[in-house]
Amino acid sequence: MNYSQFLQMIPEAVLVAVLVLIFIADFATSNRSERKWLNPLACLLMLPAIVAPLLCTEQVHLFGDMYRNSFGVGTVKAILAAGTLIVFIQAKAWASSTRREAEFYMLTVSTLLGMFMMLSAGHFLMFFLGLEMASVPLACVVAFDKYRNDSAEAAAKYILTATFSSGVMLYGISFLYGSIGTLYFGDIATALTAATTIKSHMGMTVLGFVFFFSGLGFKLSLVPFHFWTADTYQGAPTSVTGYLSVISKGAAAYTLLIVLFHVFGAMREEWNYLLYIVIVLSITIANLFAIRQSELKRFMAFSSISQAGYIMLAAIGTDWALSASSLLYYVLIYIVANMSVFSIIAVVERNNNGKTDISDYDGFYSTNPKLSLLMTLALFSLGGIPPFAGMFSKFFVFMAAAKAGSAWAYAIVFIALINTVVSLYYYLLIVKAMYIKKSDNPLPTFRSDNNTRLALAICTAGILLFGVCSCIFDWLTASVQ
Repeated sequence: MNYSQFLQMIPEAVLVAVLVLIFIADFATSNRSERKWLNPLACLLMLPAIVAPLLCTEQVHLFGDMYRNSFGVGTVKAILAAGTLIVFIQAKAWASSTRREAEFYMLTVSTLLGMFMMLSAGHFLMFFLGLEMASVPLACVVAFDKYRNDSAEAAAKYILTATFSSGVMLYGISFLYGSIGTLYFGDIATALTAATTIKSHMGMTVLGFVFFFSGLGFKLSLVPFHFWTADTYQGAPTSVTGYLSVISKGAAAYTLLIVLFHVFGAMREEWNYLLYIVIVLSITIANLFAIRQSELKRFMAFSSISQAGYIMLAAIGTDWALSASSLLYYVLIYIVANMSVFSIIAVVERNNNGKTDISDYDGFYSTNPKLSLLMTLALFSLGGIPPFAGMFSKFFVFMAAAKAGSAWAYAIVFIALINTVVSLYYYLLIVKAMYIKKSDNPLPTFRSDNNTRLALAICTAGILLFGVCSCIFDWLTASVQ
């Protein structure tokens, strides 16, 4: 083996360096009671992790094509790293109160490293290793508030479901190997293109794909693989919930898109119907259950399930460039809108004795008008109301799905459009609570910390500007060509 190939894994090497530097800083200053500089250090170290993937402008194939990198994949990694930076900025107040602040940063960067490996996989075993590298540390951060029963329960449900889904995925991968004889993405695509291979091994191959899709459906919280989501989102620390809802979902969605188009492209007729069913169920069931929620983090859990269905609309299309750029654009907008909501939930939670019920926001505008306005902008973007960025992200995934040109694709887009109205209704329930409902004991007026303000400023700027700056979508389209 040529070990010099490791040096060409620039995005992953930068993340490893970030991990080592945070560990050294933590170890060298562990006896100090206050380390106010730790969060700025972690945020500063994430900046090279955002820039490094964008420097990889050429195709890279390493370790016998088990590792692949390109400018398109590098763009995804940069977006996920930027989202992680927002999480770090927003999480300062909570993380510093745990007395294990550095551990939170290291575990989070470890999950991001696993996602990077998953995105660059050219082999199913490499993909599986990346998935597990992301899942195990993620279970640790879900249980970070270890003295809270809700957090321990959330982690137990997450890790048990993750273990089961990993087993199902491995079972599916074994079927693929048994039917095709290889686990390399390129070789599988070549074999499936041959008509003889498809006819003689279609049953086992389809079964293997279904099991594989089921395992990845867990990461995306797609129905019917979503049962862990609401309990885990409610029990996990709010900053971790925000990370789960956007970064983990974005990595899994783009990886699934790569696998569908570049590995199982010859089986499109088979997996299209599976995708139709899952998308319709995810959007519809999640929207209906979101209406019934009284706890805001559970509400956002069902919102994220619905958003996952919208994200996967891009996979229905047949144009790779349009589908990939639409999915990336949706993930980018979803990161800023969702993190804006979770930043406000976190600051309210700290000033409300840890409660996150929707009823606690009754009359919120009368005491905290600025936070109410920012929450409204983020919810409007998630609901797809113009002129906010969320409307443009939904438009592009609808356009990518309609590009398939089939009656089924048009029907799915129509159902998604109807569900957009439903989602707008339940997002407006929060707005109604803040602006219209009266409370005898509203939340007191409070001042947000500087880090929360910075995170909200970045996210709100994204909500307002990403939709009108057409150059962003053009850049994403050029990156995935």
